[in-house]
Amino acid sequence: MADAPPETLTAPGPPPPSPLSIPVFRAVWLASMVSNFGGLIQSVGASWMMVSLSGSPQMVALVQASTTLPIMLLSLWAGAVADNLDRRSVMLSAQAFMLTVSAGLALCAWAGLLSPWLLLVFTFLIGCGTAFNGPAWQASVGDMVPRPVLPGAVAFNSMGFNIARSVGPAVGGLIVAAAGAAAAFFANALSYAGLIVVLARWRPNLPPRLLPRERLGVAVAAGLRYVAMSPNLRVVMLRAALFGIAASAIPALMPLVARDLMGGGPLVYGMLLGGFGIGAVGGALATVRLRRHLTTERIVRIASLALAVGALATGASRWMPLTVVALMLAGAGWVLALSTFNVTVQMASPRWVVARGLALYQMAAFGGMAAGSWVFGLIAESEGVAVALFAAAIAQAGSALVGFRLPLPQVEDLNLDPLSRWTEPETAVPVEPRTGPVVITIEYRIAPGDVMAFLKVMAERRRIRRRDGARHWTLLRDLADPMLWIERYHVPTWLDYVRHNQRRTHADADNSAQLAALHAGPKLPVVHRMIERQTGSLPTGRAQAAPEISDPMTDPTRCT
Repeated sequence: MADAPPETLTAPGPPPPSPLSIPVFRAVWLASMVSNFGGLIQSVGASWMMVSLSGSPQMVALVQASTTLPIMLLSLWAGAVADNLDRRSVMLSAQAFMLTVSAGLALCAWAGLLSPWLLLVFTFLIGCGTAFNGPAWQASVGDMVPRPVLPGAVAFNSMGFNIARSVGPAVGGLIVAAAGAAAAFFANALSYAGLIVVLARWRPNLPPRLLPRERLGVAVAAGLRYVAMSPNLRVVMLRAALFGIAASAIPALMPLVARDLMGGGPLVYGMLLGGFGIGAVGGALATVRLRRHLTTERIVRIASLALAVGALATGASRWMPLTVVALMLAGAGWVLALSTFNVTVQMASPRWVVARGLALYQMAAFGGMAAGSWVFGLIAESEGVAVALFAAAIAQAGSALVGFRLPLPQVEDLNLDPLSRWTEPETAVPVEPRTGPVVITIEYRIAPGDVMAFLKVMAERRRIRRRDGARHWTLLRDLADPMLWIERYHVPTWLDYVRHNQRRTHADADNSAQLAALHAGPKLPVVHRMIERQTGSLPTGRAQAAPEISDPMTDPTRCT
């Protein structure tokens, strides 16, 4: 929950030259990189153990699907938890859970108890921990660094993961070859310890909580509603899902590329993953520079083209150096696109809902990856690995073509900080936070010549109201007085009414200013705040509503 202003961990003034110059971000970033290193060692061990337990390409591909599926299923709930609770505590709990599961996986592998399906259960549970950790960590980045360096911080996150990717798989291959998959699983369990220590010692200076936490179900619904009513975020979600479907083939089928196309074992698999990771590091390093010169949409198109070419070359090559170069190209495209999607979601979401926005993005991207892993695994099983990679390249080119119809938005100039012009009004009838349902009406006087302009502005007003929690929004025109228009909406409780108004951002101020300019009355619009009651629910003669003429606190430019 972030009804209060977001935590600020940097001093006012010019933004720092690098996110790594901020101590909190640097410490968590380094510890996360070590944890990612262990996770990739575990991934090599799990994929190669599945090759040993079951030679089926579909079962091998399901190792990745079992890790990404929980992200699709649980991320939204995890985002709601991260927005409502202390994100540090959420990350600590997720890391401790993953440590426990990884230790259990290592013990079962060491004792020889693993079967293909038990291995998938363990990887699924690790994916559950990742699903809860991801939104909390990514949302915390925007609290740790100022907005101007947020793209760089997200790129550093991707770079940290891919530095681990460039080395971890090769080390994982060596560990599996020398000591078996159980040793890789033990290494992963140990890798969580550093991040747990850093998070346990971190004491963020959190702002005071101004409003009660939302119930989990209400918070989930609010996140879904916000994304559904935000055109910029809807486009990102769709594009991320399409990209994820096509991009999933390379990491999902890489063990089979190593075995069937390269004729190698776990060491070759680790080297291929290392090539992919090196390319991803290069893509992360290029992200900030590319954002200075290219639009968001063009960056994603370049990334999709890189992945398509990389998939084609990987499927056609039987020569190790060429395959590694192709995977480096694909890795660069992978991180360029995913970091661009991530930055766009963060910069298009206000702080109170950013974890839920990121969670829905993860659901879209990783849900696409889970579906793609399964589909391309089936194609590989029936037609061969090379054909599956060729199909993935065609799908990736198709996802890039969608950008001509649905381009990604440019959101760098959006100011989504709270507008902070609204203060809870005094009421003649006593109210409590749970009082409701509450009905709000706002009376505008609009000149006949301004009606079309007013309707256009009110269409945007309707989207903003519904996005921020209003229900049953309607616009009425008085038949006896053609200049009188009434905006009407409901909220479940008085607390929801307060929350609704505190969610307005600076980016919404233009809409309120346009309404104020179109209002032709001698005074500001009249606002009525009413409690909905059934007949006979209150003693006869008790007041049901208290209309009032707007004062500066109820000026449309200050939210009503």
